[in-house]
Amino acid sequence: MNKPLDSLSAWKFGVATVVVTAALGYFGNGLAPVWWLTWLAPLPSLVLAPYVNRRTAFLVSFAGWCLGGFTWWAYLHRQLELPIGIFILFAVVSATVFGLGVLLARTFLLRRSLWLSALALPAVWVTYEYFNSVASPHSTFGNLAYTQMNFLPIVQVASLAGVWGIEFLLFLLPSSVAALLTYYPRDKRWGSFAISIALVFASIIVLGSYRAYSPTPAAHTVTVGLLASDTRENVGAPAGEKGLQTLHSYADQVRAMASQGAQTIVLPEKIATVSNSDLPQIDQLFRSVATTNRVNILVGIDHGEASDYLNEARLYHSDSQTVTVYIKHHLIPGFESRDRPGTEFSVLSTGPFVQGLAICKDMDFPQISRHYGRSDVALLLVPAWDFNSDRWLHGRMAVMRGVEEGFTIARSAKQGLLTISDYRGRILAETRSDAAPFSSLVVSIPVRQTRTVYSRFGDWFAWMAVALLAALLVSAAMQRKELAKANSAA
Repeated sequence: MNKPLDSLSAWKFGVATVVVTAALGYFGNGLAPVWWLTWLAPLPSLVLAPYVNRRTAFLVSFAGWCLGGFTWWAYLHRQLELPIGIFILFAVVSATVFGLGVLLARTFLLRRSLWLSALALPAVWVTYEYFNSVASPHSTFGNLAYTQMNFLPIVQVASLAGVWGIEFLLFLLPSSVAALLTYYPRDKRWGSFAISIALVFASIIVLGSYRAYSPTPAAHTVTVGLLASDTRENVGAPAGEKGLQTLHSYADQVRAMASQGAQTIVLPEKIATVSNSDLPQIDQLFRSVATTNRVNILVGIDHGEASDYLNEARLYHSDSQTVTVYIKHHLIPGFESRDRPGTEFSVLSTGPFVQGLAICKDMDFPQISRHYGRSDVALLLVPAWDFNSDRWLHGRMAVMRGVEEGFTIARSAKQGLLTISDYRGRILAETRSDAAPFSSLVVSIPVRQTRTVYSRFGDWFAWMAVALLAALLVSAAMQRKELAKANSAA
């Protein structure tokens, strides 16, 4: 390790580190992330930390990460109307956690503990994100693991450890590189450490690539149709006569898709607001279309009852008059304040494979999907409604749930994407909801249920990260105590 930087050099390198970290964080995160930049974002702060004092190391790390977090500004504040104070709190808390993680890594770097320095920041970050997901009404939204959805070999880690395993790796690599750069070639353990880290990541990439790209025969094949419209008259949740007209327009499109061979058709969330008095008419319409055309139809409505509203997905079966109803569990704060959340799950096991129902934001919550994974669901049907700008991110968050739990997902979102993905996160078919007045897909897809490690054991890796952080803090405290005793004796 070289000597600490003098004040002028520390200032110059500190400013450069802030700028580079902010740029990497800005473009490596957000609604359209460049996945490989995410791996680099923590590196400048980690490299600089052992050459400057604690205060400078923290401030540089904090400033760079905080500025990079403004990649979310337009979406959270302008589009979702999040108060500026809440947004700043979100950015400051995240940056503070990152800065503290860098300080912990610095502590071990200065004590020549290569492995502990490499593990420190990943443990801090995963612990923070896990408890944040438990407390937040948005669960895992914004988790850095979603930045990797175009890098399928790494995405496969979710089948073992959920998003927590991916996040851990995102910080482990730059932390390890920083340790190697700090002590190259002065530490005799440098070579063995470098080889160990290389083997870890090589194994993950090789095994992940095999899982992501190797052919697997399907247990079943089903023809699924997705349908959505972003035209002015259809894009909201119209009520009354306009709402009924919108639902009839969708029913006409369903008939055409059924003639193309669709066996199950998924319509978006909240196509229309339907009162109790109008509901029998809508049920009769879609029951008739379903049984006449021998097609299952999943319809999303905002069901207005006497005292409140229910965000419902109503499944009309091709072979009966039964209507299976699923009520959205997780509602968007503010936007869905009038709706009452549901608590029940819908697991359909009457066909050759098990199917489940969920709605839009429910897919931000791994616990919802875990219930379906443990119920051996092979195909999850998801009506959704996005916000245009988040069409890729929010759609890919749902895709991640399929990797975690081992099932295929058919998601139909207005102002978003129509997406069918398999249990490895591969996109089998996709189109934009605004590609036509009524955008549609009709695709025969392979369906199989694969029980994953994550499905069986849940957030085991997150708790391992919590335990690791506790052990690292104890180790740091003990080392500090021993150092104080040595200085006192001297």
